[in-house]
Amino acid sequence: MSGAWTIYRRELSGLFFQPLAWVLLFLALLFNGGMLILMLRGSGGDVNLALAAALGGWGFWILACVLGPLVTMRMISEESRSGLLEFLLTAPVRDGAVVFGKYLAASTFFAVLWISVPLYGVLFEILGVSPDWGQTLSAYVGAVLVSSLFCALGLAASALTSTPALAAFLAFLSGIGVLLLPQAGRSLATQVGDRWVEPVLSKIDLIDRLQASFIVGAIDTSHVLFFLAWIAALLFVTTRLLEAR
Repeated sequence: MSGAWTIYRRELSGLFFQPLAWVLLFLALLFNGGMLILMLRGSGGDVNLALAAALGGWGFWILACVLGPLVTMRMISEESRSGLLEFLLTAPVRDGAVVFGKYLAASTFFAVLWISVPLYGVLFEILGVSPDWGQTLSAYVGAVLVSSLFCALGLAASALTSTPALAAFLAFLSGIGVLLLPQAGRSLATQVGDRWVEPVLSKIDLIDRLQASFIVGAIDTSHVLFFLAWIAALLFVTTRLLEAR
């Protein structure tokens, strides 16, 4: 896509030149490292279980829900408020390229963030405990896909408003809703007795899709396509919202 690479480099350099990105990265690595230690102690020293839990446990979902909106909240809304978005949209670059470049920059941030877990695996390897690298790398791929989905959701929220804080709040609520809706629907279906609800909700359950495939070390193409399809749909919506401006 013409211009996407230019937008990507611009956004990525701007992202890592901001103190907020480094603060978020530091806090996330500190939190993730602490969770890894707790999981390692709780599993009785099972390295594979600890590494998988660091990329699929409740701590991972907290970071994904919180950091996704914080990283993407300024990408469109701040430029809209400052007037830079008008100059960007009148440049010889398509709106879709603008959205895709910003999305890639946000996803790269999370790819750098989650690479810490495979690096922990390297440290365990050096210490003489060899982890299951297939499971670790598969869990890493799943974590990046999930984070990319939250980035796409955050971009869509950022395109809705010119206030970054409001964009982050909307993206956070949407992320929580996406995670809790299948769980709440299943509980309601169990009480009511509707058997057809659970199979439908399982198709859109992010937690189950991550844990059933990537966390156990088996990359299922259907799960990969699920995340890619939702990411593409959200980027399409974001592009239409941007064109409406």
